[in-house]
Amino acid sequence: MQKFIEKAAVLIEALPYIRQFFGKTVVIKYGGAAMLDPVLRACTAQDIVLMRYVGMNPIVVHGGGPAINAMLKKLSITSKFTAQGLRITDGATMEVVEMMLAGSVNKDIVNLLNNAGGEAVGLCGKDGRFLCARKVTSEDGEDIGQVGEITSVNPKVLHVLCQSGIIPVIAPIATDADGGSWNVNADTAAGDVASAVKAEKLVFLTDTPGLLRDVNDTESLIHRVHSHDIERLKKQGIIAGGMVPKIDACLKALAAGVGRTHIIDGRVPHSMLLEVFTDKGLGTLVSQDVPEGVEGV
Repeated sequence: MQKFIEKAAVLIEALPYIRQFFGKTVVIKYGGAAMLDPVLRACTAQDIVLMRYVGMNPIVVHGGGPAINAMLKKLSITSKFTAQGLRITDGATMEVVEMMLAGSVNKDIVNLLNNAGGEAVGLCGKDGRFLCARKVTSEDGEDIGQVGEITSVNPKVLHVLCQSGIIPVIAPIATDADGGSWNVNADTAAGDVASAVKAEKLVFLTDTPGLLRDVNDTESLIHRVHSHDIERLKKQGIIAGGMVPKIDACLKALAAGVGRTHIIDGRVPHSMLLEVFTDKGLGTLVSQDVPEGVEGV
């Protein structure tokens, strides 16, 4: 009997959050182990579909680096990266990136969500021209090919899909005035999409518990980061590497009116449900507001 009471308690704990987020949009950056491990894939799909069925509007933005690397290797195309970790995307590489992201990887995620009981539709920025981009260069001025930064997001197609109960699944391939293809960082794209749709939440699924003071110590998790702490943490090297575009995307989204941004461990089964629908949650909350009596890190 006790275990049933405990299950009921979990549902009751979730009730105020279900009420709070009913009709609201949550943008999920899907990547890492949650995309590769079969058990985690199933859990993530269940989480997203459950959000849809309790009245939320989930939008998924995904990466696909491992799949791209595998195909490039299969085609004997050498992968090259800048010192900052950006993929140098020449014409041949761009063809593979677009084929894998907008094709194979995107449709795999769509199929995963549909099999979990949802209704999902795959998109890239060329669909409805809802993601437009311009060319960028590396920090040292190096030409890195067809790597772009988003200049505009037209969320009309996303609103239409969400209003119809459909889960949009977005590959971060953008276009331009000439119909060209641009490879966009998926973390950055997720932040831009969240900003454009005025999402209630932006959630990054990662292969780390969140932002750590010491990357070698999982107990050093920083549970909450205020926007005014970001530059100091970057200078200290605490925010570095792949965490930089995630944190920057969080800041941009918060400035655009997104309610909350989260960086959570996608290796934990049902981590999104634990973050969204429970009192304690997990991971790192990046917040612009500072409640009275609460200090930054």
